[in-house]
Amino acid sequence: MSYTSCLKKHPMRLIFPYANSILRASLEKGSPQKLLMDYSTMRHFTTFCPDYRTYVLLLRACSKCSDIYATMQIHSHLTKVGLLRNQDIIAPLLRLYIDHDRMMEACELYWPMLEWSTDPFHGNLMLMGFLKEGQLDKAYQIFKRMPVKDLVSWNSMIAGAVRTSHLKDAMNLFSRLVNSGLVPDGFSFSSVLSACARAGARCYGVWVHQLMDEVGVDKNHLLISALVDMYAKCGRIAVSVEIFNSVKRKHLSTWNTMIRSLAGHGLGSDVVMLFRRMELSGVVPDGVTFVALLTACSHCGMVEEARQYFETMTSKYSITPKVEHYGAMVDTLSRAGLLDEAYNLVMSMAVKPDAVIWRALLSACRRYHQTKLGDVTIEQIACQGSGDYALLSNIYSSINRWDDSEEVWKEMKKKKVRKIKGLSWVELGGSTREFKAGDRSHPDSDDIYRVLHGLLKKAKAEGYTPSTELVTKDVSQEEREENLSFHSEKLAVAYSVLKTGPGTEILVSKNLQACGDCHEWMKIISKLLCRVIIMRDRVRFHRFESGCCSCKDYW
Repeated sequence: MSYTSCLKKHPMRLIFPYANSILRASLEKGSPQKLLMDYSTMRHFTTFCPDYRTYVLLLRACSKCSDIYATMQIHSHLTKVGLLRNQDIIAPLLRLYIDHDRMMEACELYWPMLEWSTDPFHGNLMLMGFLKEGQLDKAYQIFKRMPVKDLVSWNSMIAGAVRTSHLKDAMNLFSRLVNSGLVPDGFSFSSVLSACARAGARCYGVWVHQLMDEVGVDKNHLLISALVDMYAKCGRIAVSVEIFNSVKRKHLSTWNTMIRSLAGHGLGSDVVMLFRRMELSGVVPDGVTFVALLTACSHCGMVEEARQYFETMTSKYSITPKVEHYGAMVDTLSRAGLLDEAYNLVMSMAVKPDAVIWRALLSACRRYHQTKLGDVTIEQIACQGSGDYALLSNIYSSINRWDDSEEVWKEMKKKKVRKIKGLSWVELGGSTREFKAGDRSHPDSDDIYRVLHGLLKKAKAEGYTPSTELVTKDVSQEEREENLSFHSEKLAVAYSVLKTGPGTEILVSKNLQACGDCHEWMKIISKLLCRVIIMRDRVRFHRFESGCCSCKDYW
């Protein structure tokens, strides 16, 4: 006879110690639903008075069977019996709401707790819930009101800021963590180094590295990889190589990070040599390794090497190509002008091509003026972003098909696709300054434009001719030149020249791919000023020195 049947047949005979045993037995037998049914029966057929242990069992059952409605009923019971201040109950109840994305109910439970509890554990659960949903602002409201913040609290907020691309906030939070008296751990450093890498915040990144040494944090493979990545993305590839070579036993992720970093700087021959070292050391490459290798090939025009790597990954290492591998291979062929071969590879792929692959092909169509293939390609991009329309418009305008170019922009407006604005930024004196095309919001705008006009004049005297064919509107030559003159990266360079002394290296980061006109202009400016200009765009690094670029104009 079951517990439920027994209770219905012999009511009023059960006292709660035995009731908890019955409920626990149901849970241990893997029957959380039965536990909830037994509890309901006890409430109706006995004088059973549940205690806090009963509710702990009930919440465990709700967790196992993901029953949020039973959870809410139990919450109501707990309110009536006054057990909501019990630490053994509040945490699992809070976690249940968070796991089911019921953050409103979680907040209603959490805010009153601040009157009687200073334990950061519950606040950390709330941070986890909001950050999981990408709601950094709401997480910050919790964080601000937490009476006590432990290292988990700070780490959660820093990592959350990085994940949601609030990179300045991540660095500010890390500085506040250091000033709070708590000692950052490996997780803290890993997150903030990622922020520095993505923001191109070299000075701050160097300070973080020094702090790591002062604190004496154990540099595991994750932190080594983070350091390699940070220095590479901040234009210090030589430091990345130095850190990499200082490690005796290198983890696969460290090899991959170094290969990817060299690829981003267009150092194809170095990538080939490093991969040979990796194989000789006995480390077996994975899919990530080959994405980095193929990317290096695409940046350096190494078509034959790319073909060999693409074949080796399957024949030697039994790695099935994924869409990322096909994408890098298509990009390699497209950049080299082998558009027919690239298109045939796309059509023969074992996996469905994504928008990234079609964009690589579309970009090549613009470079090589292949309008027909460009039309075919744009139709294949399921989620058309502003960059796709810009590429197709550029294809038409480059061959003076102005009406078709204008139709592309009209179609973009019709579909309400918003154009992504180009932004460039520089880090000087520990702070980051951001610019957009034609920007006059900076306090030093008059001086910045004065410097820029001077640089443009000197560059023209050295043979610089604005690439007016890149302007996608049918306007006068003067208007086209003016359109090109005040691009965000030119303003960022002018600001750096204004604020730094002769010979100082200039590092500019951009959220989009650099335009051809700015690329040519920076080559000449690097020669005129006898300065190294490093520009990191969405695709790769360009190092301008003495009138030349590290990409050798292959980009």
